Order: sequence, then C-alpha cells, then structure tokens
Amino acid sequence: MHAMVLEQLGRPLAWTELPDRQPGPGQIRVKVAACGVCRTDLHVVDGELPHPQLPIIPGHEIVGRIDAVGAGVEGLALGQRVGIPWLGHTCGVCPYCRRQRENLCDHPLFTGYTRDGGYATATVADARFAFPLGDAGSDESLAPLLCAGLIGWRALSIAGEGTSLGLYGFGAAAHILAQVARWQGRSVFAFTRPGDRATQDFARSLGARWAGGSDTMPPQPLDAAIIFATAGELVPLALQAVRKGGRVVCAGIHMSDIPRFPYSLLWEERQLLSVANLTRQDGLDFLGQVPQMGIVTKTTRYPLQQANEALADLRAGRFEGAAVLVP
Repeated sequence: MHAMVLEQLGRPLAWTELPDRQPGPGQIRVKVAACGVCRTDLHVVDGELPHPQLPIIPGHEIVGRIDAVGAGVEGLALGQRVGIPWLGHTCGVCPYCRRQRENLCDHPLFTGYTRDGGYATATVADARFAFPLGDAGSDESLAPLLCAGLIGWRALSIAGEGTSLGLYGFGAAAHILAQVARWQGRSVFAFTRPGDRATQDFARSLGARWAGGSDTMPPQPLDAAIIFATAGELVPLALQAVRKGGRVVCAGIHMSDIPRFPYSLLWEERQLLSVANLTRQDGLDFLGQVPQMGIVTKTTRYPLQQANEALADLRAGRFEGAAVLVP
C-alpha cells in the first residue's frame, strides 16, 4: 500500500510505501476510493491537537470497499462500500459509553489522529465504526458527509428546532448543512469572512435566505447559530445575533481563545454549547436520510500524492465546498 504519512508535526506529509496490512479480529480492510480533506486534518498536521500518534496517516472522511474481513465481523461483506468517520473506536465500558454517549468515551481512538486514516490506498478499521453506504452517489461526493456532514448533523440536532439558523464559516460542513436545513424547512443565514462576496453568492445558491460578513448582524434575530470557523472572536458576535433563549453551538474540534464579553450577551437564557465527535447513531440517522435530502456536495478533486497541496489550499480558502483525495 501507499500513503501520505505525517512523520513530524508541522512538516509536509511524505509519500510512503508500506507493507500491506491485514485486519485483526473485529476489523475490516478497505480499499480507499476517496478521502475528504477536513479542517481537523490541518489541526493534526499543524500540531494544534495534543498527542497525535506519530507517524500517522491522516484522513477521516473515508469511502471505499471492503477487501478483507477479520474474524468475528458480522453484517459487513467483501466488496461492500462503507464510510469510515472520525470516531474509530470506543472502549464500551466507561460511564459515557454505558450511557449511550460514546462520543465522550474516556478511551477513544480517532481515525487519522490516533489510528491511521484514509490518506492512503488502503486502511484498516474497526468494523463497528464503518457505515454501509449503498451504491447511490459517487465516492467523491459521499466522502465529505463522513465528517463535515456528520458533525454538522450533530450540531444541528444540538441547536434545537428553531427555524432561523445562522452558520458562521461557510466551508465544507456549512455547505452541506445549509442544504439539510433547507430540506427541513428552516431559513439559513450564512456568515463568511468580511468582504467574501464569492462565498456569500455560493451560500445563496444553496438556498441561504441571507449572506453577509461575520462582522455584521443578520436582518432578524436568530433562533440558533452554529460556528464552524475556528475563530473564538465569533462567539460574542453569534451570541449577539441570537434571540432571547437562543443557542450558539461551537462545532469545531479546535478554536482560538474566546475573548472576554459582557454578561448581557449571555443573559436572557441564551446558551453556549459545544459539539464533541459523534456517535454511531448520529451516522445511522444522518446517512439513512441522505438519499431523501438531495444533498449535492461541491468538491475539488486532488490526486492522493497532492495531499499537501490540498491542505495548503484548504488553509488559504482557495476552493468552495470540500477537497477530496482520490488514490
């Protein structure tokens, strides 16, 4: 197999030939067809997340077909197309796992961070954390759903049932979630970098009722806001934009420090919440409804060996939607 490997934090990934890997008990091996490039991959590469398992193969938006099955695997078969997400393993015995909150597991493994991921021609995964995808849709179009879509879905659930929804940072996750929210009958208000007219037009093309800079207030109070951008200074702005009793959900795994803000922005029962990882039930709920939602992902395709270029373009905001690596 071949992979793009992170050997040292802050250094480019290295194209590496590795021995073929065999799945152990409860595991599957997947021939990777596509792997999305997520902002969390940048946090791993840049050393913004603590204690990665080095060397590591990044990537956790994996779509591929099973080409080897380990002992004890049930419900999955050779040749079946599956998706492999960020949460790659949980202990099953800690208090959180026992309370159906496995996203908060005390002893988890994360794909592309503490276990090898999908910037490769093949990967080995815990079979319990692989989602059957069926045959509808292209591999490339499905890959961003495995994190941008799933985390967006969990964030939307936590945001509540309000009809006016603000999305701060209109990248891979928001461009999927905007379509989900519109399918649910909600009004979407998109917040981008100030002056980014192109992204604002992109948001409107996906059904956003309003789009503007993150430094402006929406034309009406919001029921909820979800922050996908990693800028902590957006938190006070989002709190200011939501109505009394509204919610602000921080959906990133990493964010810069939140600046001091007056208590009046939080008062009147506004809520500030965060999203951590996902559960397998999130995956089943979301992916099971994707065919009805009519989601169209906008992707920019890169050969696997150009993973460093894809990461650089993501950091600089050079594309709309999501980047996808294809072996």
